[in-house]
Amino acid sequence: MLLGMKPQIASAASSLLDPDIYEQARQARDPRYDGRFFVAVLTTGIYCRPVCPVRIPKQENIRLYRSAASAAAAGFRPCLRCRPESSPGTPAWSIGSWKVTRALEFIERGYLDDASLGELASQLDIGERQLGRLFLQHLGAAPNKVAQTRRLQFAKKLIDETNLPLTEVCFAAGYGSVRRFNAALKACYGRSPREIRNRLGAGTGDGAIKLRLSYRPPFDWRALLAFLSYRSIPGVEVVSEESYARSFRIMGEAGGMTAKGHFVVRFSTDRHELDLKVWIDNTALLHRVVERVRAIFDLRADSTIVEKSLSADRRLAPLIKKYPGTRVPGCWSGFEVALRAILGQQVSVKAASTLVARVAAAVGERYDCDMEGIEYFFPEPEAIASADLDDLGIIQTRVSAIREVARRLENGELEIGPHVTLDYFVQQFCEIKGIGEWTAQYVAMRALSDPDAFPHSDLILLRAAAQPGETLTPKMLLTRAEAWRPWRAYAVLLLWRAYAELRQK
Repeated sequence: MLLGMKPQIASAASSLLDPDIYEQARQARDPRYDGRFFVAVLTTGIYCRPVCPVRIPKQENIRLYRSAASAAAAGFRPCLRCRPESSPGTPAWSIGSWKVTRALEFIERGYLDDASLGELASQLDIGERQLGRLFLQHLGAAPNKVAQTRRLQFAKKLIDETNLPLTEVCFAAGYGSVRRFNAALKACYGRSPREIRNRLGAGTGDGAIKLRLSYRPPFDWRALLAFLSYRSIPGVEVVSEESYARSFRIMGEAGGMTAKGHFVVRFSTDRHELDLKVWIDNTALLHRVVERVRAIFDLRADSTIVEKSLSADRRLAPLIKKYPGTRVPGCWSGFEVALRAILGQQVSVKAASTLVARVAAAVGERYDCDMEGIEYFFPEPEAIASADLDDLGIIQTRVSAIREVARRLENGELEIGPHVTLDYFVQQFCEIKGIGEWTAQYVAMRALSDPDAFPHSDLILLRAAAQPGETLTPKMLLTRAEAWRPWRAYAVLLLWRAYAELRQK
C-alpha cells in the first residue's frame, strides 16, 4: 500500500477473523499463534505478527486476518519491526483442503512466476474459479495475491538478513526485472529496496548466504536430527546433534537454470528458529533451497493441531505426552529417498546406508567442498539410468527397480514430489517391478509432504500399535488408523520411536 492510502476493510471482509477468539493470544504475544493470524492496526495502516514487540493496540483499533496475503489485500503495509515475512507462515497443510495445500506448495516453488492461474488450476484438476473460491475460504486472499506476498516477503527477508547485492535479491526472489522489483517494494513498504536496506545484512565472511527460518513450537528437532543421522549418506550428508549439512544440485527443466552447492542448518536451544547457511553458485535459485530445507525439517507443521487430533487415541495419547513436537522428516530429493527405500528392502537401516553410499560414491559427481565429510553430489536419475551398478553388492532385482525408477523419472513417466496425490503416486510407483505398497508409502511419507501417508504393512507398526505381545494384520491396522487421519504419518513416527525405545530396554 502506498503511503497515504487507506486500508480497504470492506473489500476483504471475508478474510477477517473474530478478534475475541484470539484476544488472549494477542495480549500474551503467544508464540504458538505466530503465523496463524495477523493483526492489522486501523490507525497506522500496518499489519503485524501477534508477537510484535510494539505496544499492544486497543482491540477497537484492530482487524485480524487469517494470512499475510489477506491483510495485504485489504491495503495494510507489513510492519518493519516484527517483519511478518519471518513468521512461521500459514500452516497450509492443516487447513482441511488438499487442493489448497498443493496449490500453495506450487506457489512456494515459484510456479506462478512463469505460469498462469488457469495452468495452476489444471494441475489440480479443478477450475480456476473454484481454486479462487477455495483460497478465499481458507486464506482470505486470491492465489495471485498469495504468490505476490510470498515473493515480497522473501525479497524483504533477503534484504534484511543477507548482504546480497539488491540485483541478486531481485532475481532470487523471483522478479523478472529490477524495475518490477523496485516498484513492488515501493508499493508495499513505501520505500525503495535501497531505503529499506539502511544497513547491509550480516555477512558471514566465508561466502555463505545466511538466513533464519522460524517454526512453531513444540518441535523436537533433536529427534528429527537423530532420524536423519541414522540414515545419512556418507560423502553427501553430515549430521551432528545440533546440525545438518549436505551437498545439493538443482537441475533445470527444459534447459532452465541449474545450481549447485551445499548448506548447513544449525538449531538453537533458545530461539524458535534455525540458522541456515547456503553456498550456491546461482542465487536466482536460492528460494528452491530454502523451500527444500523447510520440507526436510517439516517447518510448516503445527504440532498443536496434530497432537490435539491424535491424542483422542488411547495408544497415541501417552506417546504424544512423552514425545511432544514430533515431526515427519522430509528429504532433499524424491529420487534419493526412493532409491534408498528400494535398497532398504529386507535389510537393516545401516546396511541400506552402506549401499546408498556406494552408489553415491560410484556414480555421483565429485564436489570440491571445504566442509569435511562432503565429497560429492548425489547422482541424478539420468546418471543412474545408464550407470553400471553390478559390482556394488546390490541384488539384481533391486538394481533393475532402481534403473526403472530412474528411467521413468528421466522420461517424465513418473513424478515424486509434493504436487502428486498420494493415491496416484502409490499406484504409479507400485507398477514398477520390485516395488510394493510399503516402499511406495514410505517414499510418499518423506517425499510427497503428505501428512496422511501410511506404510500400514510395516512390521514394526503392526507390533507397536498392538497390545504387548500381539501383532496386528495390515487390514486391522488400516481400520485402527482411520481415526488418525489426516495425520497418520505423524502417528507412524510416534510408534516407531516408542518401539525403538522399548527394544533398547
